[in-house]
Amino acid sequence: MTVAARTLTDQEQRERRAWFRARWERGVAFNRRCRIRVTRWDADGVEIVLPYAESLSAHEDVFHGGVISALIDTAGAGAVIAGHDFTKGSRLSTVSMSVQYLAPARGREAVAYARCVRRGGRVHFADVDVRADGRICARGQVVVTISGERPGVGDPIEPLDEE
Repeated sequence: MTVAARTLTDQEQRERRAWFRARWERGVAFNRRCRIRVTRWDADGVEIVLPYAESLSAHEDVFHGGVISALIDTAGAGAVIAGHDFTKGSRLSTVSMSVQYLAPARGREAVAYARCVRRGGRVHFADVDVRADGRICARGQVVVTISGERPGVGDPIEPLDEE
């Protein structure tokens, strides 16, 4: 049985995009724990900053590769949802991801630059570059699916704890 999509006003679309931006920083426990900051969030792409912490390192002053991979996933999915038409659903899941590590990710922060490069009916693709210390240290492609409604869309999101 197919459920007809609900038509959303332009204002409702903007409100959902704003809600997802806040969720990326404050509503996802992993992102909150890593202290990511969304510095850009629009239909053309997103920019997400991950500050260095020893708990995220592989070696002294180097981000762990798994953390960089998680940043790529987070930014790629963000790039898709930041410009998404929510009449097509809001439940997002990563279905595949590829990562190429180009250099050690050293520095005070890693910054992911992501953009959605193809929007399909349910499957969407994003390209991501990660820079650390002024140079590209990793690249990735993220493939996500969006279908159905995510429970809790629009619910209040708690402010960040000052730690």
